[in-house]
Amino acid sequence: MTLVPFIHGAVAMGAALVGVFFLRFWKQAHDRLFLFFALAFFILGADYVMLGLLSYATEWRIPVFTVRLCAFLIILIGIADKNRR
Repeated sequence: MTLVPFIHGAVAMGAALVGVFFLRFWKQAHDRLFLFFALAFFILGADYVMLGLLSYATEWRIPVFTVRLCAFLIILIGIADKNRR
């Protein structure tokens, strides 16, 4: 038994907590950049939950990279949207 699933769970909890903070900032400021960041961190949290629960999921599998790519693309879209307005 290793601690890797425990660490994945801790990172997932941290990502979800950061997502909640960004949601709170979005509700206060009504800035869509915070909404994009919250969504991206929730997706990253779900990615770490997937890594912790599935035995075949490793950092090197394509679905893990695809989920992370989606999260980082959401951040880039949020930054581009903020700079465009």
